[in-house]
Amino acid sequence: MILRTAVDLMTAQGIDGTTMKQIARAAGLGDATIYNYFPSKEKLVLAYFELQAGEALALMAGTKGQQAFALQERMQLLIDSLLELLQADREFVAIAHQMVQRAPMLLLGQAMPGKKLLQQAFVEMLEQAEAAGEIAPCAFTPSLGGLLADYVYGIAAYWLKDESDEFGNTTQLIDLSLGVLVLALQSGIINKLLDLGGFVLRSQLARLLQDQGGGLLDLLALAKRGLSAGVQR
Repeated sequence: MILRTAVDLMTAQGIDGTTMKQIARAAGLGDATIYNYFPSKEKLVLAYFELQAGEALALMAGTKGQQAFALQERMQLLIDSLLELLQADREFVAIAHQMVQRAPMLLLGQAMPGKKLLQQAFVEMLEQAEAAGEIAPCAFTPSLGGLLADYVYGIAAYWLKDESDEFGNTTQLIDLSLGVLVLALQSGIINKLLDLGGFVLRSQLARLLQDQGGGLLDLLALAKRGLSAGVQR
């Protein structure tokens, strides 16, 4: 109730233009009572994304037959579920994204909201795929799960800037990037890549996801073709 009220008010008035007092009164709370739940507007905004990550996992779990999906299909289902939920509040998500960009210290000392939930979900998917022989054994599954959680936030940022018809560029990016990842996991090359350092991979991923042109998609398509040829040999 509090989060929904806050999202509606912040969407209409902006984060800076909305006070905790306004949120409390609109939610039927006392002016001071709201601080028992959220110490600041910023914490309230972050809690929204934590909630949506959990809702996306629940939506995925409720998809009939998803346990039989291949690894790429399951990962894509989770990302699609999250974007579907964020779509309903896209204007608010854009405002919140700008807030974090203006004040990155908000996340200092804490993980991105929902990251632990997403990381655990990806780790479980990877372990299941490995047990089923779908991918080669991976020595860095927890680290890769964390990178995939970061990747989800990168995808969301890309999606916010996507002006293509029905977010077609985002759909293509997800399909190609996950396709490259799965092929890399099947070949075993991912162990070598992760050994180079997660920080390098994160920084390069963040830089590439800022590219709204065709360069990134072309690069991923080329990588997918190359890895696919290697796996089939």
